[in-house]
Amino acid sequence: MSKIAFVFPGQGSQQVGMLTEFSEQYDIVKQTVAEANDALGYDLGDLIANGPVEELNRTQITQPALLTASVALYRLWQAEGGVEPMLFAGHSLGEYSALVAAGVVAFSDAVKLVETRGQLMQNAVPAGEGLMAAVLGLDDQSVIDGCAAAAQGDVVSAVNFNTDGQVVIAGAKAAVERAMDELKTRGAKRVMPLTVSVPSHCALMKPAAEQLAESLQATSFATPSAPVVQNRSAEPATTAEQIKSNLLEQLYMPVLWTRTVSYLVDSGVEEIIECGPGKVLTGLNKRMAKSLTHTVIGQVSAFQERIG
Repeated sequence: MSKIAFVFPGQGSQQVGMLTEFSEQYDIVKQTVAEANDALGYDLGDLIANGPVEELNRTQITQPALLTASVALYRLWQAEGGVEPMLFAGHSLGEYSALVAAGVVAFSDAVKLVETRGQLMQNAVPAGEGLMAAVLGLDDQSVIDGCAAAAQGDVVSAVNFNTDGQVVIAGAKAAVERAMDELKTRGAKRVMPLTVSVPSHCALMKPAAEQLAESLQATSFATPSAPVVQNRSAEPATTAEQIKSNLLEQLYMPVLWTRTVSYLVDSGVEEIIECGPGKVLTGLNKRMAKSLTHTVIGQVSAFQERIG
């Protein structure tokens, strides 16, 4: 039996219609969307199915929409007799999907949590005042040093260590723009601004974390069915309080994805399954874990082929 890890994507993987084909064939998917609608008090399912894309891309909509899509696919995996994973992980927002899949937090609680998370993140930095950019072709330390050189008292830092030679930076708009120029002079092959509404995982998100703490503390967390490797530490936490603490710090500290994938490899995982729309994580993971099998199940045909 394959030793598998399930990983769940973060913002950027959403797309209008991302559950339509599944909903037409599987009741468990429709039921999961209906549960999200009830928890949130509006028709999230209609936005997922029909858009408009501008609304789906608003972070307070994107976050519950992606969580719903990912959890629906994992529930379908379970319903169809899929193998239980030995490990879970998720990239940024995807960590909440991983925690639901591992039985740590109820889906109805999680979908409200991430809606609040999105609202607080959006409120923390006014529109147009933050920026994120992807840096290709530089080692991690060079990116860290370049951000420090460009900061000039403003916030800019490396926030997503995604794969070898790919790091995302975030912060105040002017500081990120200075860092982009600085990193080009330090030899970056490409530096690209990202189309996102908030500068995630940098110090500008501390107010959001402080406000999210009350909601997290009021939410019941259980022991995971299998370890969840968290972004903040790139290893599993052993208590509910540590899981919650890591979730809060994740908002303003870097996503350690390269170390997370290394943990999966070192734990004896043989296959990494990306559970959610798209294949962003699989593209990253393949560069770091070449000896493993990498599978995406975000399309019905791919899901059916994998589940056998």
